[in-house]
Amino acid sequence: MKIVAFAASNSSKSINKQLAGFAASLVVDAEVELLDLNDFELPLFSQDKEQILGQPQLAKDFLQKLTNADAILVSFAEHNGTYSAAYKNLFDWCSRIDGKVFQNKPCVFLSTSPGARGGASVLAQAVNSAPYFAADIKGSLSVASFFDVFDATNQVLTEPKLLAELTQIMKLI
Repeated sequence: MKIVAFAASNSSKSINKQLAGFAASLVVDAEVELLDLNDFELPLFSQDKEQILGQPQLAKDFLQKLTNADAILVSFAEHNGTYSAAYKNLFDWCSRIDGKVFQNKPCVFLSTSPGARGGASVLAQAVNSAPYFAADIKGSLSVASFFDVFDATNQVLTEPKLLAELTQIMKLI
């Protein structure tokens, strides 16, 4: 099985990228490709830019990564209660190429933050909109208080209940 995992963030220190990488590693014998949104940086989407640029190659490349995957894992960063600008921009470009961005692939959606809600607002938005973009959501999980429950040195989730829940979700893809 090939899993494409990424954080919906362009932070070089993304805790969501750490969570996505760890979660994907829980799938036994999976080939994991951990993407970095910085590799797909595009101009701010607008219809005017689309008219000038057409369909940018980087958006096509990102969609091809999803096409080549058997399953998709996204960990959403929450910026002011919603998607990060970097993710939303890439998603907008991709959705203009193919509205079924997630291509009916099995998906796991996660979120985390240092705070008590763990990005729950953005995760709810992502899960609720998923059917419109052909995501077959197998599970979702918000991880609150990231720095208290994740060992950054060893890149592992340390809170037993969350680890058990995440492990169970990852078995579904």
